[in-house]
Amino acid sequence: MAKFMKHVVIGKILELGLVPVFYNGDLDTAKNIVKACVDGGAKVVEFTNRGDFAYQVFTDLAKWVNKEYDDVIIGVGSVIDPVTAGIYINSGANFVVGPVLNPEIAKICNRRKIPYSPGCGSATEISLAEELGCDIVKVFPGTQVGGPAFIKAIRGPCPWVLLMPTGGVDATRESIFEWITAGAAALGIGSKLVRKDLVKAGDFEAISKKAEQCLKWIKEARATLT
Repeated sequence: MAKFMKHVVIGKILELGLVPVFYNGDLDTAKNIVKACVDGGAKVVEFTNRGDFAYQVFTDLAKWVNKEYDDVIIGVGSVIDPVTAGIYINSGANFVVGPVLNPEIAKICNRRKIPYSPGCGSATEISLAEELGCDIVKVFPGTQVGGPAFIKAIRGPCPWVLLMPTGGVDATRESIFEWITAGAAALGIGSKLVRKDLVKAGDFEAISKKAEQCLKWIKEARATLT
């Protein structure tokens, strides 16, 4: 069962505007990555479903997060089928993200009051996702479907749409400003934030500082819109 109610998860994602995305098959390393993100202020973290027995790593990671933190929200990404979604929900996932839109996943998540952010690349897919109850829609792959210009174009006729681009979002001021000012509600940032070289070197402080900086840039970019 999820630790946080659906509206709390959605609210926190929209408040922070940043969801660090990562996968690591080593539990201790995964803990260090989550801690680094949290220390930087990024308290919503997505663990991607990759590698053999990834759900087992996630299960232990979620237990640790729930024990160590009262306000950190952990979810799962790269989910493409309802069975996998169910496994992770029963393992403590507070939200489910996928690279594609699967209506059956939406049904399971709605039944369990879990936010589902499917990957969409067209106005039709985004509209269908909303009809299925998805509050925040993932735009994926962000760059390939049109980049910030795609976000701006979609929100022209549909200003109520909440979009979270992932794939092609860099952990730089220029990239973050471009996406946020185009209308992105939140940003999913993976390897550009949780960099493999920093993880390999054990430099988790650098990841923490980058997460903190990204959050500041998001606030600054949002301030230009008011």
